[in-house]
Amino acid sequence: MDAFSVSLANGLNEPGMKRGKQFLIAGTFAFFQAFMPMIGWVCVHTIVTLFSSFESFIPWIALILLLFIGGKMIFDGVSGKDEDEKVGVGFGALMIQGIATSIDALSVGFTIADYDVWSALAAALIIAAVTFVICLAGLALGRKFGTKLSGKAQILGGLILIGIGIEIFVSGVFFRTV
Repeated sequence: MDAFSVSLANGLNEPGMKRGKQFLIAGTFAFFQAFMPMIGWVCVHTIVTLFSSFESFIPWIALILLLFIGGKMIFDGVSGKDEDEKVGVGFGALMIQGIATSIDALSVGFTIADYDVWSALAAALIIAAVTFVICLAGLALGRKFGTKLSGKAQILGGLILIGIGIEIFVSGVFFRTV
């Protein structure tokens, strides 16, 4: 759902987004949502002690990345900085969004640790397919409402990203299961 919400924000930010870029964004989120559980699975089977010490930093990393991107979107929307520039998510921002929204999926690798490699890969591919479809839906909704919201869409998109960062942080720090 985080990837859906960020896709919605990206669609709001760039209502004139071409179909190829939509597929690139959805594909990026799908890749990271599949890749992170596989990294978690590998960690469980190889370097679990190192990963468990890193796990407490995951909510902080997601919060910082999404606060930065969302804050920049709000700043640009309020200042009107991007009105004359080409508005839209760049490659670097897309990579950061992909990592930030999927970093909590590393822990999914723990839950699939009992799977053999082929079952874990199948689970990751199912996650990727679902993520791809819901991200395309989020982009479509965002584009539709982004056109109607005009200049305020970038501010709303930034607020959504900041909200997602806070949600990942709060659920990861305060509601983490042992």
